[in-house]
Amino acid sequence: MIKILFSEKIKEYDFGVGHPFRGSRYNIFFDFLKNKLKQSIDYEILEAEPASEEDLLLICSEKYINYVKNFYELAYRGEINYIVALIGNFLSVDNIPGEKPGNIEMAARFIIGQMKKACDLVQQDKLKKVISIGGGLHHAKPSYGEGFCVYNDIAFGAKYLIEKYSLRKILILDTDAHGGNGTMEYFYDDPRVLFIDIHQDPKTIYPGTGFTWQIGEGEGRGFTVNCPLKPGACWDSYEYIFENIVFPLAEEYKPEIIIRYGGSDPYWNDALTCLGLTIADFKKIGYYTKELANLCDGKVIDAIASGYNEKAVGPGWLSLICGLYGIEVEIEEPEPVSNRVKDDPAYESTKMMVKELKEYLKNYWTCMR
Repeated sequence: MIKILFSEKIKEYDFGVGHPFRGSRYNIFFDFLKNKLKQSIDYEILEAEPASEEDLLLICSEKYINYVKNFYELAYRGEINYIVALIGNFLSVDNIPGEKPGNIEMAARFIIGQMKKACDLVQQDKLKKVISIGGGLHHAKPSYGEGFCVYNDIAFGAKYLIEKYSLRKILILDTDAHGGNGTMEYFYDDPRVLFIDIHQDPKTIYPGTGFTWQIGEGEGRGFTVNCPLKPGACWDSYEYIFENIVFPLAEEYKPEIIIRYGGSDPYWNDALTCLGLTIADFKKIGYYTKELANLCDGKVIDAIASGYNEKAVGPGWLSLICGLYGIEVEIEEPEPVSNRVKDDPAYESTKMMVKELKEYLKNYWTCMR
């Protein structure tokens, strides 16, 4: 049975009128889920408690926590001061909400709480796999919120697993279309986390980081692995990366657990990105994650929230989940697929990128030589 962590409070993670990130995405997903699967038979919803101040201090500065709590509470009440918001230097412009936002900071605490519970459920052998709907806020940093992200639940999960459960080999796989700059910075010098990030070429998209040469520093050198894709890259490119980078590195690293995250924003007709995945391709990502988990006794935490074409949110997210759990459900493409997706226009450039990446990594991994 699929186990999904979600609270109605997370629908408050909504940046308001005119913003790309709205809480309605959760209604869209669960409506789609209920049409395809049966609750209590095919899936179960679990709830978590919100993160405490102590939890948040594991990944954020106290000043930042206090600032964003006060700022987003004022915004929720309609008392936002845009000048103060930008002068504070704690938030990027894209994290400033529009009209009628939800209670964003409160919802963000529930997202962290879900990751904490996911870690406990898996490490205490209560579950092998668990989904956190609303998670994957990979742009947030210790004292800076950006890219629609306030608190980085992925960074929290890895740090919590290290601190509480003494894990020393955590594989984080980021398949969001945007480079996970926040998560990368948290673990850039830490060999206890192997961070593999497949994303659109940062020269063509926010946040402008995630190049092949960014492989970590100090003791963590070689443990950050960025796989940038040219715009238009389709499944052939992803498959090539999984076969030549992800699987070989994971097999050599031998992770104790996998945290994968990313929603439907690599979809070929997403509003903010320029990649080329179909709904069927998302299931393949889920399936590959399932196969990777054979290296760590099936232990996977999967966080899903992104996607900026509402037609793709329901089918895309569910395809990821069905692939991870090995469930066969008919999920149709929500739109006629463009001809440009049928022949991967970026495949040759992807092969060149992988060759370049291996040159950067060969001194740190036997499988990259």
